[in-house]
Amino acid sequence: MRRTGFFWDESCFWHSGGNYALTFPVGGLVQPLAAGGLPESPETKRRLKNLIDLTGLSGEMAMQGAAPAGRADLERVHPAAFLDRFKALSDAGGGELGLRTPFGRGGYEIAAQSAGLAKAALAGVMRGELENAYALSRPPGHHCLPDWPNGFCLLANIAIAIEAARAEGLVRRVAVVDWDVHHGNGTEAIYIADPDVLTISIHQEHNYPLDTGGIEVTGGGAAQGTNMNIPLPPGAGHHAYVEAMERLIVPKLRAFAPEVIVVACGFDASAFDPLSRMMASADTFRRMTRAVMETADALCGGRVVMVHEGGYSEAHVPFCGHAVLEEMSGSSVTAPDPLAETLEIRQPNERMRAVHSVYLSELVEYFSVS
Repeated sequence: MRRTGFFWDESCFWHSGGNYALTFPVGGLVQPLAAGGLPESPETKRRLKNLIDLTGLSGEMAMQGAAPAGRADLERVHPAAFLDRFKALSDAGGGELGLRTPFGRGGYEIAAQSAGLAKAALAGVMRGELENAYALSRPPGHHCLPDWPNGFCLLANIAIAIEAARAEGLVRRVAVVDWDVHHGNGTEAIYIADPDVLTISIHQEHNYPLDTGGIEVTGGGAAQGTNMNIPLPPGAGHHAYVEAMERLIVPKLRAFAPEVIVVACGFDASAFDPLSRMMASADTFRRMTRAVMETADALCGGRVVMVHEGGYSEAHVPFCGHAVLEEMSGSSVTAPDPLAETLEIRQPNERMRAVHSVYLSELVEYFSVS
């Protein structure tokens, strides 16, 4: 068993959005949904927490809360003027800044709490109090630019955590692996010119945002080569994710040699997610977690931090998350994926797997010479 921390806070489940139907603002010809709001609801995260409680897995981890990220923490990443606008609108009852980022009264404080969970998880691992940790952050953060919230993300949780750890002298060299199905454009933008932070995003090509995530973006200036985008075609499935991890992500991590690996842990590559067209199962996330853990064991004393991002299938996300936490903790407690047999049948056939493998070979060659 590993000493695994699990950071959560009830207030993060209380974040509320605006008047949306899926990702469309209600109005004109767009009528409200019966359930209402954005697909970024609290239920995927709450049901994950419920599942680990029910199976007993939570009893084998260091379950804990954390203080919200403070103003100084936020200002290392976000301009003061943006934070002032966010706080004022939050105090006035809520509203929306950026794109698809509505929030209600108190949204600023809840977002700071979400960032605080990521900050505490990373600090706990870097201080040696935990071997690895999981932050059940909500709202998510990987799309948020310094002064522009985007795609359900109000603050850049992972960047806030990294910069807080750096300010304390806990870490210098960090790798971020983003397997959320959407491109991690916010984290990329924040660290595109920083040679001490490697950012890797594996995502469904041209899903969200539509205009980011291309392979040609590899870093700037002294940071050339410290950004890697791996866009996968829709429907690529389990085998493509595992092969990309083995052939692209793990070698890149080994070459960079970070002091800690932070994973932007979205579960929206699930085959049952409403916002993607991928075919991942709980075992996909288990296998990727295992690869990251084994790489971290070899490079940085097993230091891994998972920060929850997207994932919008209320039924399937808890099983995907449970699989990740089983691997992180080394627990024998399991929650079998009830959709495993169905997903095994629905995976791309051998001919399509061969096509995907050729594509990944082209990416390996591209990154070796770029």
